[in-house]
Amino acid sequence: MTLHEGAPAATTAVPAATRPRRVLPAAIASQAIEYYDFLIYGTAASLVFGAQFFPSVSPVAGVLAAFATFAVGFAGRPIGAAVFGHIGDRYGRKPALIGALVLMAAATLLIGALPTYASVGVVAPVLLALLRVLQGISVGGQWAGATLISLEHADPRRRGLHAALPQIGVSVGMILGTLVFLLVSGTTSGAQFSAWGWRIPFLLTVVMFPIAYYMHRYISDTPAFRAAEAALLAEGERPRSSVLQILRRPRQMLVAAATFLVATILFYVTATGVLDFGVRDVGIPKSTMLTAIMLSMVAFGVATVLCGWLSDVVGRRSVYAGGAALAGVWAFALFPLVETGSFGWVLLAVCVAQVAVGAMFGTASSMFAEMFPPSVRYSGAALGNQVANVVGGGLAPFVVVALIAGTGTTLSVAVYVAVAAAISLAAVGLVRFAAPDSA
Repeated sequence: MTLHEGAPAATTAVPAATRPRRVLPAAIASQAIEYYDFLIYGTAASLVFGAQFFPSVSPVAGVLAAFATFAVGFAGRPIGAAVFGHIGDRYGRKPALIGALVLMAAATLLIGALPTYASVGVVAPVLLALLRVLQGISVGGQWAGATLISLEHADPRRRGLHAALPQIGVSVGMILGTLVFLLVSGTTSGAQFSAWGWRIPFLLTVVMFPIAYYMHRYISDTPAFRAAEAALLAEGERPRSSVLQILRRPRQMLVAAATFLVATILFYVTATGVLDFGVRDVGIPKSTMLTAIMLSMVAFGVATVLCGWLSDVVGRRSVYAGGAALAGVWAFALFPLVETGSFGWVLLAVCVAQVAVGAMFGTASSMFAEMFPPSVRYSGAALGNQVANVVGGGLAPFVVVALIAGTGTTLSVAVYVAVAAAISLAAVGLVRFAAPDSA
């Protein structure tokens, strides 16, 4: 593979029916709903799942158990990357993306209707873990689909921006989920919220999913996929499994995973680990912490788009490295600022952290896609992203609670994030881009 900075060349002219003005809303909507469903689980794990599904253990152990089921969902993400990556490279980006959305909607609705430990005993946490795995499988396939369907329809000079724009959906999904939790917790008593209020955010999926599905009916598959498919047909070749091709030569996938490590760790440390720490250890009101986390996602969204655009101007590596360096440095300020208990300092802490994450999210979406040729792009980008999420993001909330409980200091968490940042910075230098897409 050749080394270059900047976006690949164009493949074919983009048909009018699939120009970005139609593709982008569908990609953003799918990301928003997918991450709304996936991330409300983390909020519920911080606030209520320990008592509802693990009531026989201490409060700390209950939170650890709830975060363990949160982490279990990440185990499904590489499975989803492999399954939907195969579908996306063999049959098209669109069917893979829609399939992942359907799976997420079903799993999330079932979580909202799940009986608790008080009703069915140990069966409840087992079912919770299984449904969380299904959520993970869905996200594992969906991220690459939404990213590629936007990137591969875009002007080659603006691929960084167009790959970053769907990532706004992550921010929108988190904000929506936090708003719903704020509204429900603010309009119910503590007993009502614990008994049934927490179910409402999950059950609202039944309203949102049809919107994304409807929007996807009116877009076609990407020029890059159609060109790769046509080339194989012209050569009379049977397409080989893109997943097996990536696994046989895993260097690019592993580099992508190492590059993304600190981004996924800091995202979940901030969105979930800090939420639990602020409410349970510092004693900050739940509504205050949820508001700060929600506003930090606005900062995340802005940074994601700006850095995606900037990566088209100055190159992917330099922008990503800047975000990773900021993450490693800011880790040492994050928890001390939260410990002040002041809303202003808490807001600054989580906003700067999510700006660092946004710089990496906004750049990684195009950088990972450009590391792989179109025939294996869905599988390669998805597997790289999701391996990082398993090693990093899935364990991050659990690691935060365990480190603080074991060491008695939040400095251990800062070191944890800083080490991940050093690994990611080293990996950025190993990134190699595939040859530009051919016409």
